Amino acid sequence: MHNCQTNGTCQTTGTNGGEQRAVYRPSVDITNSATEVNLVADVPGVDEAHLDVTLDKNVLTIRGRVEPPSFEGYKPVRREYGVGDFERVFTVSDDVNRDAIAASVKDGVLQLKLPKTAQSARHKINVVAR
Repeated sequence: MHNCQTNGTCQTTGTNGGEQRAVYRPSVDITNSATEVNLVADVPGVDEAHLDVTLDKNVLTIRGRVEPPSFEGYKPVRREYGVGDFERVFTVSDDVNRDAIAASVKDGVLQLKLPKTAQSARHKINVVAR
């Protein structure tokens, strides 16, 4: 079951070994230049230890887990903070240099830089008169 908000955040109810869990779909921005594709994902409250980014053939997968905040000595009275797993899956072009992909996370923003191969660069073909 999908529950999508107007801001693009979606929550899917899934199962993990028979257990119901929330699976969130973080918002992303993707930009493209002549030399690379840049992907930025909103992952608030997630550090590098809770992120898993993989590329299998042409499938780029971003997975992670949002852990609930805990405060020693306190018991929860009300919980509205969204916790659970998140996942996004993308198809990557053959133009991407798989060995040069870089990922970083700062202040709840995951950034992936996917450089393009030299072969994917635009080439000007000269036309000559005969």
